Amino acid sequence: MSQTPGAGPEEAPPPYFNISPDEALAELEAPVGTADFGRIAEVCARGRADLVARGHEGTGERRLRLFSTWEITKYLIPVAPAHFRRVLRANPDLPQGATETQGGAKWFTLDEVLRLRAHFAAEGSRAKEYRPYRPEGLPAKVCAVANFKGGVGKTSMAAHLAMSAALDGYRVLVIDLDSQGSMTSIFGGKVGSEWDTIFPLIARDYALGLRAENQRRVDRGDAPVALDETLSEALTRSSADVIQKTHWPNIDLIGAQLNLYWAEFQIPVWRMNLRGWKLWEALANGLERDRVLGDYDIVILDTPPALGYLTINGLTAADILLVPMGASFLEFDSTGRFFDMLHSTFQSIEEGENIAARALGRPEIHFEWDAVRAIVTRYDAGQQAELAGLMQAYLGRSLSPWRQDFTALVGQASEQVNGIYEADYRDFNRDTYARGRLTFDQTYALFKRLLLASWRRDELEETNRKESA
Repeated sequence: MSQTPGAGPEEAPPPYFNISPDEALAELEAPVGTADFGRIAEVCARGRADLVARGHEGTGERRLRLFSTWEITKYLIPVAPAHFRRVLRANPDLPQGATETQGGAKWFTLDEVLRLRAHFAAEGSRAKEYRPYRPEGLPAKVCAVANFKGGVGKTSMAAHLAMSAALDGYRVLVIDLDSQGSMTSIFGGKVGSEWDTIFPLIARDYALGLRAENQRRVDRGDAPVALDETLSEALTRSSADVIQKTHWPNIDLIGAQLNLYWAEFQIPVWRMNLRGWKLWEALANGLERDRVLGDYDIVILDTPPALGYLTINGLTAADILLVPMGASFLEFDSTGRFFDMLHSTFQSIEEGENIAARALGRPEIHFEWDAVRAIVTRYDAGQQAELAGLMQAYLGRSLSPWRQDFTALVGQASEQVNGIYEADYRDFNRDTYARGRLTFDQTYALFKRLLLASWRRDELEETNRKESA
């Protein structure tokens, strides 16, 4: 296809005119077969390993960067820099940090920051919040980040919430429910098979249900159903077998990998074999059974971009649901359909279960979440303000008035394995870093308000219950 020399865009024909079939054929590769998918996957795997290695040490292990005195006193511990330095001089047993040059700024590991936070909490002013609010005796709060629309920043939001909470001093467990494993990559997880994911916890829940049903069969004089090798193995597993440490000292991970998707096919088969098995409660039961919610403050769930069985398990286990969405008509429409599917799915479960509950005189079930918020992500105020305002008018309190801006730093975070909180601010202009970080700090502030409010409500209800007893 030729174009008249010197012709401008207005004079040139559209690029889809005058395409020669023979020239196009000459550019076309041979037909692609199944084996070619394997070769493409192998190339991607090598490329992925190379990209991930760029954020790793030579040993292949991730290492969290250091934090400067400026960062610590601005973002992590509410003290003036001069007072911070005075406290270090007066307490030589505290971490003193390391300098890269003679007389240069001091840098600390996050472990050291956590030790310093504990010291200020014990010795500092009672008027300052050195440690975040966490009621004693109450379980961790579980937050699911979900939407079946891809590209809305779901995994990025979940990862940055986990990092924000960790920097704030909370103990965090991240659970990757998406077989693509993006969250697992962000935290440097090593997942060999589905047995290193939440799959064994779901399989164990079914196996326990089947074992209880077998006991009822035996009591009736019927033959029990044999447990296959998978279920027998699942009965030997617990959350401790799948929780792994990350390069963040106070973030642990249950990772995911491609074979986790097998659960989407296996769960309905199990349900057909045992109609009384409440498949939607399997993950929540597993966490409760292993007392995981007592070991952490916050659990962050990254769900697949689909309303499948894994997502349903995540939503059932959640106390707080965050739904990221873009400020576009298609994403507004898709998010509306997502909520419609949530309504029909959970209403169907309630109706089915409560028919039997009423017949047997048992309490009815009703699904409930402490808070649900949609959040506009990747927001461009110059292009999307009008549509975002209309969305706000329709959704009201269901849509957070805070909109997570898209900045150069946000874009870079989505292109790299590291998150914004793992970026060294010295790689940017400090003001650029502060602005880019602020959009995620404000998203965390939104989440933290929901978190503290729901904990406080639980705390007051528990106090009232004890006083009434």
